[in-house]
Amino acid sequence: SEIFAKAHPEALKAQAVTARGEVLAKIGLKHLADPYLLCTEQHCAVYRGVSGEVASTNAAVEATRGEASFDEGNRLVDSVYSAVCGGHTEHNDVVWGGVPNASLRGRPDVLPGKPAGPAPSTLARFLGADVQHACKVSSFANLSKYRWEKRFTAQDVDAKLKAHEVGRVMAMTVTDRGVSGRARLLQISGEDGATTLRGELNIRRTFGMLNSAMFELKAERDAKGRPTAWIFSGGGWGHGVGMCQVGAIGRAEAGQTYRQILAHYFNGAQVARIYE
Repeated sequence: SEIFAKAHPEALKAQAVTARGEVLAKIGLKHLADPYLLCTEQHCAVYRGVSGEVASTNAAVEATRGEASFDEGNRLVDSVYSAVCGGHTEHNDVVWGGVPNASLRGRPDVLPGKPAGPAPSTLARFLGADVQHACKVSSFANLSKYRWEKRFTAQDVDAKLKAHEVGRVMAMTVTDRGVSGRARLLQISGEDGATTLRGELNIRRTFGMLNSAMFELKAERDAKGRPTAWIFSGGGWGHGVGMCQVGAIGRAEAGQTYRQILAHYFNGAQVARIYE
């Protein structure tokens, strides 16, 4: 239930391996006080049971039975995934903190043989460029998730930040970004004080769950320089770490096998069978 059942078979195989690997990596880390190991929601892995089964996804599960991804040290990869990376995936530690994981390094998601285009270090150029990113050219691409804009009135933003007691917000600046351009720190200055929002998810939640933290931010101001609106212009849908699900479909449609897809998203990880 984590991917379109009508997607390319190689993308379905890639999803089967990633879902299996993430489940195996998470056992013993979640729901420790519950009588079950994992739940059937996004917190663990979306699963609709027997009623959600279709022939195509069953075939992908059976074709990859017992397979998971492993890094060069033969360690199981925590093979996480998100819907649309927006053209570049992100480092795990940027999104969730903790120790950098060599298998979860952010990287460009341009189709093989295509020009790379601008780097996210110049995010405005990156977001505006016409590049053959896998999640853009996929037959399942939704361009409103690949690139998006969210507009808030100044009053909306002041209300969302009321608990931080900064008063009327006068300036918001991203002061730290990950390799994909995703915001890590957002500095906010108001008439009564200042604060810093830390963490990708915290920033997104503060503004009503933004599609992603890959965004440029600008203000519209009145004649006195006071903000009247704030515009978030961004890319991607989800946290952006690991496999881009729509991108995996685009790569499969471009001729890549599920093993090649997984090696790309998980920094050279190799698929191996661990049970029959």
